[in-house]
Amino acid sequence: MAEPISYRKIIHIDMDAFYASVEQMDNPELKGKPLAVGGSETRGVVSAASYEARKFGVRSAMSGVQAKRNCPDLIFVRPRFDRYKEISKQIRKIFHDYTDLVEPLSLDEAYLDVTQNKKGNPSASLIAQEIRKRIFEEVGITASAGISVNKFVAKVASDYNKPNGQKTVNPEEVEPFLENLDIKKFYGVGKVTADRMYHLGIFTGKDLKSKSAEFLEEHFNKSGLYYYNIVRGIHNSQVKPNRITKSVAAEHTFNENLTSEIFMIEKLERIASELENRLKKYNISGKTITLKIKYSDFTTQTRSKTLPYFISDKGLILETAKELLYQERMKESVRLLGISLNNLNTEIKKTVVVQLRFEF
Repeated sequence: MAEPISYRKIIHIDMDAFYASVEQMDNPELKGKPLAVGGSETRGVVSAASYEARKFGVRSAMSGVQAKRNCPDLIFVRPRFDRYKEISKQIRKIFHDYTDLVEPLSLDEAYLDVTQNKKGNPSASLIAQEIRKRIFEEVGITASAGISVNKFVAKVASDYNKPNGQKTVNPEEVEPFLENLDIKKFYGVGKVTADRMYHLGIFTGKDLKSKSAEFLEEHFNKSGLYYYNIVRGIHNSQVKPNRITKSVAAEHTFNENLTSEIFMIEKLERIASELENRLKKYNISGKTITLKIKYSDFTTQTRSKTLPYFISDKGLILETAKELLYQERMKESVRLLGISLNNLNTEIKKTVVVQLRFEF
């Protein structure tokens, strides 16, 4: 008689409208009202939106101008990243009461492997339910969860019953669950890829599953094999408690558009200084510097340069950023500048998870 197959038990916890929920928790007058964290009705970009605002089509990365147009009663608040980080630490402490295999993706979401857990509870669904209950009672905000045999399915499932819900996809349910999903619901399939798939007649997981690996690789290159596997529930990535930081960045959106490179250099100096502080705090350096420029018409341009050596010094970062700035003339006035460093050194013995703070 064959032994039963052993499956991993993975939970993906995702806080509901995290930044906005924290603001509504700290200021009860904001509860039940459409709220945008970041941006303003004249400038900036929305970092997060409450569910009340999402009903009007307000979403993260939307300009404050467009958000206000969508929702005239929208309330804007400035982000308080120190507060969000404080709340995130409280939530992660709860996670670690159940397992040490916790992989944070950001301040507001994480994977947990509870196959073997500190409570000795064989039910991942009951663990997820208990964690969500504790977050609500001890922290004061709600979370949603997805539970399944791997990270991909758990991540997709956590969005299924949002907000304040959970979805369990048992091993025998994985393929039927994925087959019935709209392809845009697949984690890792963005808008551009979804549009390409629609043009190829791929609208659901079932449509995707009908395509051969060769067909998918022909149309989506290396990602084709990934799509071929995930629709079959094949995703073997482990929960990694110490995720290696792949890039470190800082960026600023300005109250007034910049029209002169002289003023841009002044802003880049501040951004480079901020970036240097983050790099030195975690003993990180890198070789590739990328300058991000967002123009007044909201188009974004990036320019990169890879150096033959690792750097973390503000002076070297700034000089390279200036070189990239002068690479070509500005086509419009500039509303945002950012500098990021990647191609990081891999000799760090102690890996860290860095949550970056972006100014709005």
